[in-house]
Amino acid sequence: MRVIAGKYRSRTLRSLRGQALRPTSDRLRETLFNILGVAMQGAAFIDLYAGTGAVGIEALSRGARSAIFIEHHAPAAALIRRNLDSLGIGKEAEILSVDVLRGIERLETRHAHAQFIFLDPPYAASEEYESALAYLGESSLVAPGGRVIAEHLKTRSLPERIG
Repeated sequence: MRVIAGKYRSRTLRSLRGQALRPTSDRLRETLFNILGVAMQGAAFIDLYAGTGAVGIEALSRGARSAIFIEHHAPAAALIRRNLDSLGIGKEAEILSVDVLRGIERLETRHAHAQFIFLDPPYAASEEYESALAYLGESSLVAPGGRVIAEHLKTRSLPERIG
């Protein structure tokens, strides 16, 4: 796995062995960030269910001002820290090692806002999609004009608009 483009282009990212994580593919990240394009410049980005941190790191590489990674699985949170350290990413990144809803609540109490929020819960955990999307639909965390992006199986349909 590697960073596709931008400041950290072609740099390698680590993953965990086994089936604990399902990293977003290089191809999907490339497509996503090509679509988002220049809107990423100076944006605040939140990576929910962050796993390896590859999506948030790609956002930083392509010009995001900051990225917050929320990952409850302790080995994955430690992996994100290692990936950030290997790239020399410091204060522009933050890791919250808590469940997603608790992380969103913490960010709301800090009056944080993000232009882009990416979520990719485990595919088998369908209740995670509903709870996270419903919460975000009512949350002040999504900046005016902001976007919530959900990666999911193509056989799963999600509402176009929530909240």
